[in-house]
Amino acid sequence: MASELEPEVQALDRSLLECSAEETAGKWLQATDLTREVYQHLAHYVPKIYCRGPNPFPQKEDMLAHQVLLGPMEWYLCGEDPELGFSKLEQTNKPSHLCGRVFKVGEPTYSCRDCAVDPTCVLCMECFLGSIHRDHRYRMTTSGGGGFCDCGDTEAWKEGPHCQKHELNTYETEEEEDPLVHLSEDVIARTYNIFAIMFQYAVEILTWEKESELPPDLEMIEKSDTYYCMLFNDEVHTYEQVIYTLQKAVNCTQKEAIGFATTVDRDGRRSVRYGEFQYCEQAKSIIVRNTSRQTKPLKVQVMHSSIVAHQNFGLKVLSWLGSIIGYSDGLRRILCQVGLQEGPDGENSSLVDRLMLSDSKLWKGARSVYHQLFMSSLLMDLKYKKLFAVRFAKNYERLQSDYVTDDHDREFSIADFSVQIFTVPSLARMLITEENLMTIIIKTFMDHLRHRDVQGRFQFERYTALQAFKFRRVQSLILDLKYVLISKPTEWSDGLRQKFLEGFDAFLELLKCMQGMDPITRQVGQHIEMEPEWEAAFTLQMKLTHVISMIQDWCALDEKVLIEAYKKCLAVLTQCHGGFTDGEQPVTLSICGHSVETIRYCVSKEKVSIHLPVSRLLAGLHVLLSKSEVAYKFPELLPLSELSPPMLIEHPLRCLVLCAQVHAGMWRRNGFSLVNQIYYYHNVKCRREMFDKDIIMLQTGVSMMDPNHFLMIMLSRFELYQIFSTPDYGKKISSETPHKDLVQQNNTLIEEMLYLIIMLVGERFSPGVGQVNATDEIKREIIHQLSIKPMAHSELVKSLPEDENKETGMESVIEAVAHFKKPGLTGRGMYELKPECAKEFNLYFYHFSRAEQSKAEEAQRKLKRQNKEDTALPPPVLPPFCPLFASLVNILQSDVMLLIMRTVLQWTVEHSGHIWSESMLQRVLHLIGMALQEEKQHLENVMEEHVITFTFTQKISKPGEAPNNSPSILAMLETLQNAPYLEVHKDMIKWILKTFNAIKKLRESSSTSPVVETEGTIMEESSRDKDKAERKRKAEIARLRREKIMAQMSEMQRHFIDENKELFQQTLELDSSVSAVLDNGPVASDMTLTALGPAQTRVPEQRQCATCILCQEEQEVNAESKAMVLAAFVQRSTVLSKDRSKFIQDPENYDPLFMHPDLSCGIHTGSCGHIMHAHCWQRYFDSVQAKEQRRQQRLRLHTSYDVENGEFLCPLCECLSNTVIPLLLPPRNVFHGRLNFSDQPNLTQWIRTISQQIKALQVLRKEESTPK
Repeated sequence: MASELEPEVQALDRSLLECSAEETAGKWLQATDLTREVYQHLAHYVPKIYCRGPNPFPQKEDMLAHQVLLGPMEWYLCGEDPELGFSKLEQTNKPSHLCGRVFKVGEPTYSCRDCAVDPTCVLCMECFLGSIHRDHRYRMTTSGGGGFCDCGDTEAWKEGPHCQKHELNTYETEEEEDPLVHLSEDVIARTYNIFAIMFQYAVEILTWEKESELPPDLEMIEKSDTYYCMLFNDEVHTYEQVIYTLQKAVNCTQKEAIGFATTVDRDGRRSVRYGEFQYCEQAKSIIVRNTSRQTKPLKVQVMHSSIVAHQNFGLKVLSWLGSIIGYSDGLRRILCQVGLQEGPDGENSSLVDRLMLSDSKLWKGARSVYHQLFMSSLLMDLKYKKLFAVRFAKNYERLQSDYVTDDHDREFSIADFSVQIFTVPSLARMLITEENLMTIIIKTFMDHLRHRDVQGRFQFERYTALQAFKFRRVQSLILDLKYVLISKPTEWSDGLRQKFLEGFDAFLELLKCMQGMDPITRQVGQHIEMEPEWEAAFTLQMKLTHVISMIQDWCALDEKVLIEAYKKCLAVLTQCHGGFTDGEQPVTLSICGHSVETIRYCVSKEKVSIHLPVSRLLAGLHVLLSKSEVAYKFPELLPLSELSPPMLIEHPLRCLVLCAQVHAGMWRRNGFSLVNQIYYYHNVKCRREMFDKDIIMLQTGVSMMDPNHFLMIMLSRFELYQIFSTPDYGKKISSETPHKDLVQQNNTLIEEMLYLIIMLVGERFSPGVGQVNATDEIKREIIHQLSIKPMAHSELVKSLPEDENKETGMESVIEAVAHFKKPGLTGRGMYELKPECAKEFNLYFYHFSRAEQSKAEEAQRKLKRQNKEDTALPPPVLPPFCPLFASLVNILQSDVMLLIMRTVLQWTVEHSGHIWSESMLQRVLHLIGMALQEEKQHLENVMEEHVITFTFTQKISKPGEAPNNSPSILAMLETLQNAPYLEVHKDMIKWILKTFNAIKKLRESSSTSPVVETEGTIMEESSRDKDKAERKRKAEIARLRREKIMAQMSEMQRHFIDENKELFQQTLELDSSVSAVLDNGPVASDMTLTALGPAQTRVPEQRQCATCILCQEEQEVNAESKAMVLAAFVQRSTVLSKDRSKFIQDPENYDPLFMHPDLSCGIHTGSCGHIMHAHCWQRYFDSVQAKEQRRQQRLRLHTSYDVENGEFLCPLCECLSNTVIPLLLPPRNVFHGRLNFSDQPNLTQWIRTISQQIKALQVLRKEESTPK
């Protein structure tokens, strides 16, 4: 075909070459209607150049287009030879101080972590290497294409905005000079004319929607019947589908189809057939039919060849405009004026608006070309960048709606320009103030999430595939909101305050729709059948995390804004609480003479939600009131008196109780969705605006209410109120012998509740809660991470929360808390905690997971043993609370808290049943330690005129009141100090008693408060008598303990001798046999020392113990105990085979124990060696099979084992298994150490019997072979 077309092409070239660019330009200069002249020229020549049939010649097309079409325009613009004209423009042009290099896909970009205003500020390689930032901390990434270099933009960098190359161009005055002064009036007029005509032409033809006819001005006189079947790209169909369809539709080879598909994917469209209309229409119908079965069909259009020609030239025009304006800033300014000038149709009629609003209808190649033109023109001219930003903001809602319904990636959408506009601080604040941008973004986002429940909360449960697709795309709006807020204002105007608060109102509406979404109810009885959708809600929460933090940062910068925001947030939270209808009934709780009214609510029975963003935002704002001291400066402006502490704590407390109950195993039947939610709730990506804020909200509530009331409400929510309000609960439980699981469940809940109290009192490292700064907070995080183990830099960074700039703040503090250990020949460099920082370790650090807490405890105890110190891990000395939270410490000395401590210690002293646990005691000891540290600090820092109200030591010295008359907490601690079953906690109890005595001495030495001192004197006198009695009692306990230990040792010796009588007897026999050997020679030895046979030596029994990996019960392996098994895998094996080609004919009846001598196929049995009870394994295996049967076929994941074939994974090591092997005793052990051969024949008898059987078989075979 190419050979046939060549003469035609050559002929065409000769006719086109006769067109002179200079003559055409001269003709245009004389024309009265320039637009008409230019359009006639284009109508005549464009189809001749670009209608090249099925095989276009791009190089020739470009050459001809430049000579015949673009050449006259350049001559017209310059008024002379373009080479001379453009070189003159370059010389007179003042070079731009902006780099503006547009990045290609995969090109490296650099961002300075020290100087960039935000992470989107980047430099190209050339500018980076020539800037001061190469010596700073920087981040290198690869560009996805579309962005440009920010070198020279003073708003993008805190310092060093220019590289060496662009620094030379900053000599101009501060006032922005008009670049048009460097152009003559003639050039300006001609440029304006040609730019207006060509830009108008390009926009008109690219947005033209008719397929068979051109705009009237461009219509040809003679119209040929030649069409293109144009295939467009989408992100729905795969390469394979497109290739297969094209092979069927246009009868091409696979190689040609791959070429078509590649071009379609790269450029956005490609002609796949050229010819008459019907010929192309036929291909279109096949493509549509083949791709519309499961999804929407591929977009195909049959377009007249002249339309395709003009559209191709339209793209060429836009590229040409982008290159022309590079010669002069004046030309760029003119193009910007042309593009943003409103047309005759009023608003949105400018050429820029028309292109933007048609973005989703254009193909990928057209979008890329005009995006690049916008970047090199509108975004490089500071004056018009602002005007373009306004146009973009006005059309924002429409552009985002187009993007959401479109299926192209974000980088190919005009919506992606938000990152270039919204990250400029001055533009962002201008758009907030003048265009109310913040509100527009949030409302646009909410308009796309219309699926709500009855209460108006977002509902993602029954999302269709289309809704899920839209939700994924609409998340980019949150990113836009982040861009707008990423740069904080240094000065506030009244307009900015007003519009920000309007945006804050809209944001509260968004959070209101999230408050309480995805509520869950505990599944009782049957396991949940379908895992509910939870990921969408958490995705939304994760995306909003940084936005919530940034909004709080904005509020913190202005006192008026903070006060108004706090009021608005409290009002919305009050509305939310009014909307929750949980059937809540009032109930009165009473403990220790205190009573409180609350609501009857049971987390394990009612609906509960993890999503409480309004509560958490209020907690964040409350901390800011404290941090900025607004709460103390303007208390009259704040609604603090209107706050209802029970309302504030209710929902965060429910959420924390839910986590405790999940940990206690009460929500197992709710499946993995809940486990995943709890995981992300505590995860480093979400915790800052979820878990941490719930703790702060509880701290806020406790600081404003009676701590006894709070503790009673907490006991009620944890469903532990009955336990601590019932006298002698422990004795009742011990006598009733309740269900073990229920007791274990309650124990875990008590442990979790005590842990929560520790967190409420101990977590004061958030600026505003405690008197600390952000650096102290990061230091503490790093100290506790390195307390687990030494960590590499990357590992440590992952464990720390990132801010909106992807910074953790680690580098600024790491040297103060850690040493860097350089890597050896292999491995990585590690940070190790400095020894002096170990004293700041808190065993109950709130960001530890259970596993991390266990590892940290083990590591710290090991370190203390190495340093030959006691292994106590006392609570660290904490910074003081801010005044707004100062009353929180009283929770430690409240009556209900003392009752809880006393009760747990009482259970431990009684040491009966399963009602207490070591973990529970450990937490109580930690709380006592915290209270003692607090009192010690109060005493050390007390001012002369102040009365010390924190008197924990006096309260724990008093015995319990009637009717219990239990001993004091102090007396119980002294009793427990010598308890043999609490060896691990001995050092901690010693530390507590030592600290108690130190505080007592401090009180004796201080003369602060006469009233307190008098009380203290009375207490001391009574405690002295008590001390004598205690010392005597302890001595008696120690004597009894020594006697008991000696008796136990004596009993163990006797027991050992009784058990091993025969061993001792054998030793005596052996001694006598040895002497017999010496006396009588070898004959006696042969008679007595036999290994087998009736006279065998009795072998001593060896006890074998094994632990079940499932129930953790340890038991001795003997004939009477429960059967135990090993997980094993049995499979066919040909390792020892002599004939591997042989197959088993009848596998069902094949007995592998009796095989052919050629060993064609044997069996191999392997085991991981992990032991289980047979009944435990059976229960585990049944549950694996039942779980697989319950799961619907479409939800089954690909697993590495086949349950239907009896396969399972070892519960401990997950080794593939398909059977179990019984754990058997050696035969001697079964027969009590001696094998009984009395009923077995001797060797002579056995040989005689075998010989007779062989003879009989031979006779039988002869008889069978003899013919009858």
